[in-house]
Amino acid sequence: MARRDEQRGDRRNRSNDEERDSEIVEKLVHINRVAATVKGGRRFSFAALMVVGDQKGRVGFGHGKAREVPEAIRKATEEAKKSMIRVPLRESRTLHHDGNGRWGAGKVMVRAAPPGTGVIAGGPMRAVLETLGVQDVVGKSVGSSNPYNMVRATFEALRAQSSPRQVAAKRGKKVSDVIGRRADGASAQTPAAADAEG
Repeated sequence: MARRDEQRGDRRNRSNDEERDSEIVEKLVHINRVAATVKGGRRFSFAALMVVGDQKGRVGFGHGKAREVPEAIRKATEEAKKSMIRVPLRESRTLHHDGNGRWGAGKVMVRAAPPGTGVIAGGPMRAVLETLGVQDVVGKSVGSSNPYNMVRATFEALRAQSSPRQVAAKRGKKVSDVIGRRADGASAQTPAAADAEG
């Protein structure tokens, strides 16, 4: 009896995992062929950089290496799913505030944008922002164009994002007090809308 309940529980967990995986969007950012010189000549392997996200505020990236491309992509995807972070979004379409990120020589800037702007960003940054679910954002890379550094720098900028609710909780104030100081027109929001958003 206990075993049957256990199996049923396993099946339920598996279906939840499958549901979660079906919502996740995967993007291949970069694939690199690496050669190792060995006694008999050269041995080739592949390195893949993947970005995954649910387009609802969760995003992650992973790096995988293997002798075959599909296996490298599978490894990178698994790692990306394990390392997902949650980013607070404003109105489920843009960031709460501007941010900067840096990793090695990779430097990026991300800015919140008004409705209808779209995703203005290129290359690896665009992949990260699209899988995150941001619809209006302006991104600029001012450092290295190395995709690994760009992705990590973008994640640093996203980790620094905070919602009005988080700021209010830190300062011991109400959300309406924090929102009231916004200069970009969002201060016209009602506190209830701000609570729903944070």
